[in-house]
Amino acid sequence: MEKWRSTKVMVLFFVALGLFCGAGWLFLNKGLYLLPARMCEGTLARDTVEQVLPRARSADSGSDRQEAGRRLSFWCHVTTSDDDSLSGEARVVQVSRDKWLDDYRNAGGRHQVLRVSVGDVEALAQMGPDGDTSSVYVPCDPPGLGPDEASQPYAVVGETRTDGQARAAGVPLRQALTDFAYRLTEHAYKLAECDKPRDFPDELPRYRDR
Repeated sequence: MEKWRSTKVMVLFFVALGLFCGAGWLFLNKGLYLLPARMCEGTLARDTVEQVLPRARSADSGSDRQEAGRRLSFWCHVTTSDDDSLSGEARVVQVSRDKWLDDYRNAGGRHQVLRVSVGDVEALAQMGPDGDTSSVYVPCDPPGLGPDEASQPYAVVGETRTDGQARAAGVPLRQALTDFAYRLTEHAYKLAECDKPRDFPDELPRYRDR
């Protein structure tokens, strides 16, 4: 009888310890665990935050938009308790594809710029010690352009970036950043009411191991 009681006490102890540890894990990860499944008007998934900032313990998110049409800007950000961050913005800008690409090539120094595309939608990723960035370019003819402006190339350009010790690395990071930038750009394209409706693919080509 005494042996049975001792065994029962030990079982209850380990059950309680397991519950305590589980509660502690949820507490430490409550920021990511309790983030909405989708944030920033549906452009950012909680899974993406977990992929980009796998070591983050708590976080808050927010978004904002300004103006409309050719002046549209849309922002989204996630900030952790340790000041690690994931942020992005998409806006309508007057820029050609070549100029957009050159800006990243020139800013990257010795850091490699990786590119993927489908049709006239193009994306790039640039990894560096000071932070990691991805951008997506989608041609757009915003409403309300004058004759001179209409002859210039316009696009919705999305850019996402992350910084801090909690961020991931390699292919998973660049892919997650690009997927986030793609969703931001797709959303901003619709908000801007670009004159040429388009069907956005479910996803861009994968970077694989490049």
